Amino acid sequence: MIRNRLLLLLAAVSLTAASCGSRDGDVLEIRSEADLSGLTLSCSSGNYYEHKYSARKDLSLFVTNSEADAVQAVRQGLADVFVTDEVALSGDRLKELGMKKAFRGEDAFDVAYAVRKGDAKLLEQLNAFITSAKADGTLDAVISHWVEGTEAVPFPDGGETSGEPLRCVLCINIAPASFLGDGGRWDGMDPEIIRRFARWAGRSVEFVYQDLGSGIIALQTGQADVIASCLFVTEERKKSVDFSTPYYVCHPGFFVRDRAQGGGAGLKDRLQANLVTEGRWKLIASGLLETLKITLFAILLGTVLGAAVCAMLRSRRWIRRLAELYGAFIQGIPTLVLLLIMFYVVFAHAGFSGTAVAIVTFALCFAWSSGSIFHTAISSVPKGQTEAGLSLGFTPLKTFTGIVFPQALQKALPLYSGECVSLLKSTSIVGYIAIMDLTRASDLIRSRTFDALIPLLIITVVYFILAWLIRLLLNLFLKK
Repeated sequence: MIRNRLLLLLAAVSLTAASCGSRDGDVLEIRSEADLSGLTLSCSSGNYYEHKYSARKDLSLFVTNSEADAVQAVRQGLADVFVTDEVALSGDRLKELGMKKAFRGEDAFDVAYAVRKGDAKLLEQLNAFITSAKADGTLDAVISHWVEGTEAVPFPDGGETSGEPLRCVLCINIAPASFLGDGGRWDGMDPEIIRRFARWAGRSVEFVYQDLGSGIIALQTGQADVIASCLFVTEERKKSVDFSTPYYVCHPGFFVRDRAQGGGAGLKDRLQANLVTEGRWKLIASGLLETLKITLFAILLGTVLGAAVCAMLRSRRWIRRLAELYGAFIQGIPTLVLLLIMFYVVFAHAGFSGTAVAIVTFALCFAWSSGSIFHTAISSVPKGQTEAGLSLGFTPLKTFTGIVFPQALQKALPLYSGECVSLLKSTSIVGYIAIMDLTRASDLIRSRTFDALIPLLIITVVYFILAWLIRLLLNLFLKK
């Protein structure tokens, strides 16, 4: 009797597993969206798939900040299935990753370019170009080249460009839609179509890489003209942006691990892919320069402003209260939130670059910390030192600069160097306003190689060395 019940239970479990997808060792076999039940699905945040599958209670959703991280979630066993646009992963790339396409989704989505609401002129030009390119076959040929690997289409000769450059936001760094290729040039289906449109309209073009949420904000605030990233046309998005005439129809693809393929490259090959291929070391180098630029100028400006804060803290009561109110404001707001407010609100229409906004933002934060540090250090010097200097005939200024300040500096520099290091590490968030710093360079490399370890290890070492150098230089100054 017990044996029969056990057999019935095993049969029921087998039927349930068959309905939810079957596993062959570590290989997951699914054939339709019904088979996703009971599984963990990974996708990047802010896209259509997050909104669609978050409503399903029979599966778990693993949401990441990028497509590369969503792929890694499947490769590391944190998720069972990765969903994205069908064209995102080519056959060769799937072999490298040790993955395969399980099935093609039934949905079909119109893909179009997004422009700022009310920008009727640009929308009309974009629609006219798409209609013309469709009519003469150029659009289909370009798409076929990138998606199916057919022959490239010659780029048209053009005259001089005039007016402001077309500012285009790209939200994908995966071939063939859009990817950062050799020499830091953006290639792929969308960049080529946008370049052809810009040539057709007599304008140059500038590409900026941002996540979709930040890209839409940049579009709404006038810091970008168009978003080109295989963007699905949905009713929800129509509330925020205007869409061009659709230029492509995309289907979802569901990808799983495939142990029958490779994907276990050695260290040498991984270093080659992350640093040498397409000159990706140049991304690290340019990101390092940008990080250094923001850090050094923010420290210099913040120190000057910090001197003013220190003076306010040592002034009359109402001035001191203003400084304390400023400190409470700076300490009460996350640096990332303040950076976004400064970029998208305060300086949205000032024409400042993202680097300039970042320097000002970090300087404002550093001003309070450095100012309060030096105020505390100066206050710790016994008043008798000041009285002795004045009794010897020194002026108040000479007493401060020659007697009080050197003693305060010895006490303040260790804490000051710590704040400098903290500022360096805080600059890792500037990628949110489309600045190519060290961390963003690592993200771009990871989204091309799908290798989390090597890019993160590289920038970890670089940040460590920079922090060590800052402390070393300030300690040498302290000894002198």
